[in-house]
Amino acid sequence: MNPADADAALFGEALACEERRPAGFAAGPRAAADLQAERLRAEAFLQALALVEDSRSEEPEEHGTTGLALQRIEARLDLLTTLVGSLLRGHDHDPVRALRWSALGACLQVAATEVAAGASGWLRVQPSDWLPQVLRLPVEVLATEADGDGLRLWLRFDGLGPGLSAALERHLFRMHRREIAERRRSQ
Repeated sequence: MNPADADAALFGEALACEERRPAGFAAGPRAAADLQAERLRAEAFLQALALVEDSRSEEPEEHGTTGLALQRIEARLDLLTTLVGSLLRGHDHDPVRALRWSALGACLQVAATEVAAGASGWLRVQPSDWLPQVLRLPVEVLATEADGDGLRLWLRFDGLGPGLSAALERHLFRMHRREIAERRRSQ
């Protein structure tokens, strides 16, 4: 697939966000057990992140102060547990780079020089500025394009499942909504 077709497949009909985030690509095979564990971990992380971020803007009268406070505490505990787990596993920090992503896939520039279309691997991205936790999503390389700084990759999410897909769509929608609000404030 050429880059233009890959771009249309990933972003043509989907809500896409363009931002600068710590992100990277790790090529390699994905064992079924690893894939299932990462899907569950990613879905729980995105749901907890959504609950914490959404609760910051909600009115207490909507859910009652006790119910909302309890949800916030549970979400923060989930995020703390996730963060401690990632610290125990260790993590190589990815550089901040331009990332365009939708619920279907992502496009980013990497320093690698040899990644073939059709290769499988993981997209690593830190989805939140305030929490240094990395989200790992299974991907397949749709297209590549060499340029002076390395390689641009078009990555399609592979086998996310309905729960993780919905959580990812919700996260990207929140990011898009936040971007629009910031533009309006600056005008």
